[in-house]
Amino acid sequence: MSSAQPVVICPPDEDGGRHVRIDGAILGRAFCAGDVAVILQGAGLRSFSEMGVAYSAMIEWRGGGPDDWTH
Repeated sequence: MSSAQPVVICPPDEDGGRHVRIDGAILGRAFCAGDVAVILQGAGLRSFSEMGVAYSAMIEWRGGGPDDWTH
C-alpha cells in the first residue's frame, strides 16, 4: 500500500454498508467500525483495531464518521 494514499471509507449506501478503499481499490464492504478493522487486517494492516480505525489519521471517512452507518 502506498503511504501517499489514505484508506477511504465511502459514504453509507442504502443498506448501511460502506466500501473500504485503499489506493482506489475496493477491499470490501463494512457495516461497522469492527468490519473496517477486519478488512484492513486482511489487507495486511494488522495494527488496526476497531478503536484504531475511528481515530487514525490514515483513514479518511467520507459521508460521516465511524459512528455513521445509515444512508
